[in-house]
This record gives sequence, C-alpha cells and structure tokens, in this order.
Amino acid sequence: MQEPRSSRLGRLGQASACAATIACAALLAPSALAQTPEPIRIGVIAEVQAIAGAATPGGAQIAADEINAKGGVDGRKIEIFVYDDKSSSADAVRAFQRAASQDKVHAVIASYISEVVLALEPWAARLKIPLITPGAASNEITRAIHDDYEKNKYTFHGYMTSAAQARAVCDAAKDIVVGGLKLKSAVIMSEDAAWTKPLDVGYEECLPQVGLKVLDHIRFSPDTTDFTPIFNKLEGVNPDVIVTGISHVGVQPTVQWKTQQVPIAMFGISAQAISPTFWKDTNGAADGIPSLAFAAPDVAVTSKTIPFAQAFKQRFGNLPAYTGYTAYDDVYMFADAIKRAGSTDPDKIVEAMEKTDWEGTIGRIQFYGRNDQFTHGIKYGPGLVTGLIFQWQNEQQVTVWPANLASGKMKFPAFVKSAAAAH
Repeated sequence: MQEPRSSRLGRLGQASACAATIACAALLAPSALAQTPEPIRIGVIAEVQAIAGAATPGGAQIAADEINAKGGVDGRKIEIFVYDDKSSSADAVRAFQRAASQDKVHAVIASYISEVVLALEPWAARLKIPLITPGAASNEITRAIHDDYEKNKYTFHGYMTSAAQARAVCDAAKDIVVGGLKLKSAVIMSEDAAWTKPLDVGYEECLPQVGLKVLDHIRFSPDTTDFTPIFNKLEGVNPDVIVTGISHVGVQPTVQWKTQQVPIAMFGISAQAISPTFWKDTNGAADGIPSLAFAAPDVAVTSKTIPFAQAFKQRFGNLPAYTGYTAYDDVYMFADAIKRAGSTDPDKIVEAMEKTDWEGTIGRIQFYGRNDQFTHGIKYGPGLVTGLIFQWQNEQQVTVWPANLASGKMKFPAFVKSAAAAH
C-alpha cells in the first residue's frame, strides 16, 4: 500500500530538519572550537614518594591554577600531567616518552636527581620538547647544552648548578663561618653522586679563597648506612668545620652526628634538611644543622615566596620542599615564554625562555646564554638568585645569611666544641 503523501512529507521534513541541524552544527563547530582553544599541556615527572620530589607536582599545579584563574595564557588553560619516575632514570625516560607521544605535552618539568635529568636531556633533544629541572644540580646538564647548543638547547636548568651552589656556600662561609665564628680549617664530606663532583671541585677552589684550609676530602656511597668510621676519621683530622654535599642520605649522617656527639660544626648543603619535616624525620637530631637553600616559607626572598608557601600549606597541609618553589616558578616561566612567543612551537618557546627575566620565589631569574659556560643555567649574583643559609634551631628553620634576610645567628649544640673553641 502506498504511503500517504502527508506521511512522506512529514518524513522529508524531518530529514530536511535533520540535515539543516547537521549543517548548522558544522557551521557552528569552528566558532565553538574558537571559544575553547587547545590547552597548554605541561608534564611533571617527579619522585612523588620522596620528600623533595613530592612537592614538585603540587607547586606546578598551584601555578597552573593561579594562571587559569586569570584567564590562562591568551585564553588557553594550562593542564598539568603528573608522572612518578620512582627515582629511576629508566622510568623517567618512559614517562617522558609517554608525555610526548600519548599526552602531547608542550613542555616538561622533571626531577631533582641529576642522573635522571641527564638521562632525559637527550630525549628532550630528540623529541624537541622544552625540559626544565626544578632541582637537579650537576654542571653536566648545562655543559651538554654549551657543547652542542643546536642539539641540546631544549633543556633548561631551573635550579642552581653545583658550581653556583659551591660559590654560594663559600660566600656564606666567608661572612659567618670565617668572619663570624673565626673558623680556619675544613674537611669536605660529600656523597658520591653526579651533582657533588662539580660541587666538590668548587669547594676545593673557593674554600681556601675565603679563609678555610681544606684538610681532607671524603666521598662516600649514597648507600652508606653507618657513618661511625667516617666521623671517627674526621675527628682524627680535627677540622673546625665539616662542609657537606649530601642529599639522599641526609637523615642518617645527621642522626649519627648527634648520637655520636661529633664535636665538629657542620656547614654546607644538606638537601633533605630543606624539607620542613626534617626535624621530625631526625627526631630532633637536626638541631644545629645548617644548609644552603634558595627559599624558605617565612623568608621574603621576593614578594612571591611567602604567599606561595602559605598557599601550598593551605592546599596540601604541609609546607613545600625546595622543588615546590622552583616547580611553581617553572610553570610561570613556561607560561610567560609561550605568551611572549605567541606559540607553543618548541623552538619559539626556547627562544623566549632564553630571554626570561622573571621574579620567582627564589629571586630574579635569568638564564646564561649560549656562549656562557653554564648555558641555560640560572644566573647567580647580586640582584638575581643568591640563596640563603638557614639552621635548624628549636624545631625551626632560622635564616642566618645573608644579613638582610637573617632572623637569627648561627649557634651549635653544646657537644660541638670546634665552633666554641675557635670562636
């Protein structure tokens, strides 16, 4: 039986309406897409189970949220993709590959471990993805960029190089160890790691320049669990101060320094001591332990330092470790570079990053150029990033250097005889 004409017209009308709807949708689609531009995707590869690494994604996310709340970068939101590298170079490389191929990130913030960043640097070059480290220190990272700029220009050193850290420790030692405490001799004690090799070279050069005679130099395995023989040897040498370069084993030597009542002052870098939980982690043995840092939660290094620390604590319930500050700065610097470049093209991001002049939480950040020794490393010096020295005293991190940021003076427990005798 023939279908009624009215029914056919009804069907044709519906089909026409449907076609019109599809056509309209097609016409409207570009407009809708224009209203929601592609996000800027930043990968964060971190040691999320470690004290220092755990703060990295948190700092990055706070920066992204702040930028997004103000409209993003020319209307583009920032999305953070977090990967746990489990403190493994192999896992970090796999994460980097996934970030590039699967998540299509435009830039990566990765690791406080130098060996991990050195493993990622060739991949940043191969895949042409801008990479910045919020905490690794080895000079080898910037050396690769300097030696083969066109290949390795995609990597930036978002923390101070080992050479710069040695210089900062020596600058502080000149003022408060030699000038204030009147100490005259030192032993260098550092873990055997990529970041400490250039650090120790820097120490050996600059400590005598500021008035500390180096009596001995001890390097130990990061797997060391008993420091008794090391401390016994140090007491035999009888220096006024132990200048440290320790990170991964920061708790154990601190605890044994206290329990063994080692009568020698400590100074230098104890990376784990920067963590706000270090006093608790060492059950109070941290009392008297100083360290170089580049930000502290109650120190106005810049106008951004304290507000960031407060925002981090409000959100996560604890104060940030040092990589939280730098990861926060890194997201802002990438966003600023992309805005100035007007593009997420990697070569244009690199070119804009090289012109960075940004007030971060750790100071005014600029990068060394391609003809400088530390290409793409953060510049060290007055008016830029200089660092600070704090000391654990009565459960608090008390800043003791430089003078304009200091909230107290260096003092050691009663068992530390070297400082008292030298003074």
